[in-house]
Amino acid sequence: MNRLQAYFLTGLLTLTPIWLVIIVFKFVFGLLSDISQPVIGPLSTHLSTSNPTVFGWLDEPWVQTSIAIGVTVGFILAVGFMTRRVLGQRFIGWFEAMVNKVPLAKTVYGSARKLLDMLQTKPDGTQRVVLINFPHENMKSVGFVTRILTDEATGEELAAVYVPTTPNPTSGYLEIVPVSQLIPTDWTADQAMSFIISGGAVSPDKIPFSKA
Repeated sequence: MNRLQAYFLTGLLTLTPIWLVIIVFKFVFGLLSDISQPVIGPLSTHLSTSNPTVFGWLDEPWVQTSIAIGVTVGFILAVGFMTRRVLGQRFIGWFEAMVNKVPLAKTVYGSARKLLDMLQTKPDGTQRVVLINFPHENMKSVGFVTRILTDEATGEELAAVYVPTTPNPTSGYLEIVPVSQLIPTDWTADQAMSFIISGGAVSPDKIPFSKA
């Protein structure tokens, strides 16, 4: 019985990360296919109906899903390629100027753009990876300093700290913390994201938990 329990635990620990990977890939592939499916689906059906002998295989659901994923990935790569060129940068500038004319869209897009730009840059100065007392003083959370504020009553420096959640760092908490209570780290943004997404499995051996 003890040996069976050991086998079961080993098998469970082996299959759990594989299961999580399958879930993530299923979600991502499903999201990618749903983006272009409204165009690929009718087009594939039309081709298979017009010439069933040659294009009949296009009517298979797995074929349409594969084509939709391929088209979406190709579109994302094309956008990335164009963004690095002058023409693409001009188009992005035109799009952002158009979005800035819509009040709600301006707030959402501008905030998301600034956050993503901050996470992609190397943390220096005030934009650095820190540890803060959250959710209480005996626990620490990894956060990104996004801005330094000033207390209008005392003049004390305060930091706006974005605390991502695990394993989805796109959602999180915004905490306002006195700069004196921040525990700075030497982590890069990539190292901090790896730590958060992996649930702490990918991390350095030592962290500055206690402030000197």
